[in-house]
Amino acid sequence: MFYFQFFKRDLTFKKVMRKADLVTKISERTGIPKVDILVTVENMLKEIKNEVSKGEGVTLRGFGTFFAKKRASKVARNIRKNVAMNLPEHFIPGFKPSKEFHSDVKNNCKSTKN
Repeated sequence: MFYFQFFKRDLTFKKVMRKADLVTKISERTGIPKVDILVTVENMLKEIKNEVSKGEGVTLRGFGTFFAKKRASKVARNIRKNVAMNLPEHFIPGFKPSKEFHSDVKNNCKSTKN
């Protein structure tokens, strides 16, 4: 089952595949029980999170690279209190799709705008 999610950017509804949908689809294609696939998917995601949290990158050839992106410290403003506050340097997770993945999406996605 797919769920629909509303994206404000392009004002269209798009299908969103959840983890359970992914496990079901892989199970149907391979014949492996859903429980085994769920454990594998969760362990893979856990390892990606652990490596990126350590500052290491994870590259999946043909898919993309997960990495930690550095954000510089900056001065931000609390609008309600009209107070400036210093946000320290921090890291956020990042993802860069491979050229193959990028071209597949570019060539295969259809615009839903009229």
